[in-house]
Amino acid sequence: MAATVYEIQHAQSDEQILKCFSLLKLLRPHLHRETFVEQVRLQEKEGYTMIFIEDEDGVKSVAGYRIAHFLAWGKVLYLDDLITLPEARGIGFGTHLLKWLMGEAKRFECDDIHLDTGIERNDAHRLYLNLGMSINGLHLAMHLD
Repeated sequence: MAATVYEIQHAQSDEQILKCFSLLKLLRPHLHRETFVEQVRLQEKEGYTMIFIEDEDGVKSVAGYRIAHFLAWGKVLYLDDLITLPEARGIGFGTHLLKWLMGEAKRFECDDIHLDTGIERNDAHRLYLNLGMSINGLHLAMHLD
């Protein structure tokens, strides 16, 4: 049986960006529909790109990434966001997006792919580790009032 190939689309139009909102809202609950396109457009000025997979029932998986240079790591593809619709997990959407992103990182001659992930996201960790990623850091943050 041949593997299913999912078409990866770039969210370029406002309509495509808005199609991804409800799924990204699951990952980023603080987001608001009214300002979502504006936020994505701001991030695009900083190198952010949003991609997604959809089928006849709607968007199944979304990723947002940027190519950036870091003193610590060199040139990397930094994965800001990656989420698959909960009822569509285990089908291969996230794996397909990540493999595509690996190809994109190679195309841009990146040294690495990096991402931060929530400690409780065990299913996501399993996917990342199965694809060859390793846990090599601890992300700390401080909210400024």
